Amino acid sequence: MKKLFLLLFLSACSFKPIFSGDSTDIYVGPISGINGIELRNSLNAKFGGIHDENAKYSLSVNLKDPVTKYKALERAGDAVWQEVRLDASYVLKQGDKQIASGAESASESYTFVRYLVASNASYNNAVMNTIHQLAEKIGIRTITEIRKVENQ
Repeated sequence: MKKLFLLLFLSACSFKPIFSGDSTDIYVGPISGINGIELRNSLNAKFGGIHDENAKYSLSVNLKDPVTKYKALERAGDAVWQEVRLDASYVLKQGDKQIASGAESASESYTFVRYLVASNASYNNAVMNTIHQLAEKIGIRTITEIRKVENQ
C-alpha cells in the first residue's frame, strides 16, 4: 500500500528519474589516453549514444593518470592490498555558454599478489570499475545541470 501511495505521489508531482531512457543531446569530446577512451564510451552510453559536435550540449573531460597507493602490507613488507584512484574535471557547455563545471574522483581497492598476471588483472579490473564510477558521477551531475537549465 505504501509503495502504491508513493508511486501515485511521485507521478502527480511529475517526478522523472534522471536516467529514464531518454537520449540526451550531449557531445562528449575526446578524452586522452586508454582510460579516457573507456570513460568517454561509458559517458556516451549513459547519455543514450554518441552525438556529434553539433549537439545542444558539449562535455569536455580532463582525466588524470591513475594514482596507486598501498593499503596493506605483510610483515615482510610486501604489499598485499592497494588502491587505485582516478580524478577528473569537467566542463559542460550549451553552445559557447558554460553552464557547469566540477571535479570528481573515484577509487577502488584491489588485491596485489605475487603472480604478475593475476596482479595485472586485478589492477585492470580496479581501474575499469573506477572509470565506471567516474562516469556515473559525472553523468548524474551533467544530467542534473541540464535539467535545471531546461526547467528555467
